[in-house]
Amino acid sequence: MRNAVRALPLLVSAALLAGAATACSSDDTSADKKTTSTPAPPKPAPALSDAQARAVITTYSKINNEANAQRDRARLDTVEDGPVYAMSVSEYTETEGLPKADRKPYKPWSYDASSAKLYIPRFTTGQDRWFAAALSSEKGKDPSRIAVFAEQPKDKRWELVSVVDLESKTLPDIALDKSGHATAVDATGNKQLAADASVLRAGVIDNFATGGTNTGTKVFKPTKASRQQIKVHDKTTRKFGKLGTTVFAGASNRFKDAYALKTRDGGALLLFAHTHTQTDAVAHSGLQINPSKEDNAWLHGTPRTSVTYTFVCSDAATVPAKAAPSQLIGYTCARTDAAGPPVGSAATDRA
Repeated sequence: MRNAVRALPLLVSAALLAGAATACSSDDTSADKKTTSTPAPPKPAPALSDAQARAVITTYSKINNEANAQRDRARLDTVEDGPVYAMSVSEYTETEGLPKADRKPYKPWSYDASSAKLYIPRFTTGQDRWFAAALSSEKGKDPSRIAVFAEQPKDKRWELVSVVDLESKTLPDIALDKSGHATAVDATGNKQLAADASVLRAGVIDNFATGGTNTGTKVFKPTKASRQQIKVHDKTTRKFGKLGTTVFAGASNRFKDAYALKTRDGGALLLFAHTHTQTDAVAHSGLQINPSKEDNAWLHGTPRTSVTYTFVCSDAATVPAKAAPSQLIGYTCARTDAAGPPVGSAATDRA
């Protein structure tokens, strides 16, 4: 992922239980009866050490720069996955669609691994391992993003799978044990929280789709991030006036993994992803939508009667343990697709 992304935002934490096994024969003779002791459940261990986590962040920055310089998707795929990879590739695609004169030279950057605030949970054998980090791209500066790195056991590597631009420099108050490790909790179906990832995702989509009218303002208390999503809805749906319409809607979401860390108040920090669409359409025949240069990679400069844009977003929210609204603390979005029916080449009014 590049240093800045334009914003328009599976965890298994239950302990593995080893069942007791008892072998019995059909013979009623007590001498033939055998019992087995119940093995102790596996002891949770940190996903990795602090030093290893900082090395993961440093390696990510190095390879990310190498990939971005050449827009090398295969190279990028070794350090990114999920919505982060989808958003990064969309930036590559958008850049490649611009005239060469409009392509800005790539400027290398990196996360400051030494100042990263690490949240490393404990996991038992067989559980998916991941950790979160509050990151800054400038040495000495407060973190401005929160990210999740997940292990890919098959490839024996760690990859960035979620990153969110935070609305505030005040970080969530993550609960840490005596050794400084965080506690991972279920992000979906967790009855100990006021909302889980699916409820939060629906609330975010409603902020875009209705301005929060149905569920968004019920799920979230007002924050800078949630107000910004509502502002996107309100401003964008009015941009054409009487010449056209804009409709936001939820879309098929490939990125269902969500991550949650316990906070000191008994609630949790949740990081999740959502996908939504924005459909612009002319009000009547004789009008057309003229794509911008940034749309050229998908729309090739061809006027359209309607355009549906797809956005992939990463979101972060703090959720209380009791029944109360959650707080959206940041989100990051990128356009990943655009499509729509073209119009004829005859001159028409513009929308």
